Amino acid sequence: MKCTVCRGPAVIDLRRHNANFCGEHLLKFCRDQVAKAIHDHKMIEPGEKVLVAVSGGKDSLALWDILVELGYQVEGMTIGLGIGEYSTHSTAMTVAFAEDRGLPLHHVDLREDYGYDVPTAARVTRRVPCSACGLSKRHLFDKTALDGGFDVVATGHNLDDEAAVLLGNTLHWQTEYLGRQLPVLPATDGFPRKVKPLVRLSERETAAYCVIRGIDYVVEECPMAEGNRHLRYKEALNLIEAGSPGSKHDFYFGFLARAADRFQPEAAEAKGALGACERCGAPTPDTLCAFCRLVERTAGHDPVPVELIRKPRSRGARAGAGSGKQ
Repeated sequence: MKCTVCRGPAVIDLRRHNANFCGEHLLKFCRDQVAKAIHDHKMIEPGEKVLVAVSGGKDSLALWDILVELGYQVEGMTIGLGIGEYSTHSTAMTVAFAEDRGLPLHHVDLREDYGYDVPTAARVTRRVPCSACGLSKRHLFDKTALDGGFDVVATGHNLDDEAAVLLGNTLHWQTEYLGRQLPVLPATDGFPRKVKPLVRLSERETAAYCVIRGIDYVVEECPMAEGNRHLRYKEALNLIEAGSPGSKHDFYFGFLARAADRFQPEAAEAKGALGACERCGAPTPDTLCAFCRLVERTAGHDPVPVELIRKPRSRGARAGAGSGKQ
């Protein structure tokens, strides 16, 4: 197998592109795809300050690395979620990546800073762990971005993630979430702009990027995500992709081109009027925002071991939920 570009030995074949790449040209391919996504969707302007949500997994670390290589002003942020050894390992991977490259990293720990963790929140609220996890990450990334003067928050959602979420939201006709499943969510109502620069890359491609770049990352899936429908949607799409390369890309980008606009009015209507949380100032339709209510409900509860939490049975795929992304 030879590289399509230089005819040297290839390290990966990409059937959906009908191409093979050596290590050097795979790196260029990945950076070019991210640059194209940023350009086409107007994600980041030159000189803007970017906060990357980093989990220690391949996608977020690859994204941070690529944005630095592309010359953007980027800082990372990671959150200690309290999910046993998984969280400990994830934080260690992220800290090592930042220290090895001299990159600035912001760190928040749920238990130390707010008195709870994801397993405990799941037990107290009697909801799936992904609910408390997603809520906590969204609030804290937004808060850090706004407090730190960042122009944009970038997350590591890749093509596989977005196609799987789109499949779930379409199967259940979650029209509010369909209206928000975009590569860019503009800054509005006290929320920072959020972007997904990896939407043109698959999980396999970001994993190969990390291997070639020598980036160590957490391989294991979050133990709290086992059984989540999002993973089953990924498996179904992988079967389709194996028989028809390019199907994920066509499904997701076809939706953006032909259908996404139709659902945005419903998403805007569902959002409703927002005021300021009386405790933290975050945008909310209620007196207290959902995050502050969660902190209030979990106050005083001892940590709950991961092993005691029943595996989740997610009701839907909602945009970005249950994917393990930060």
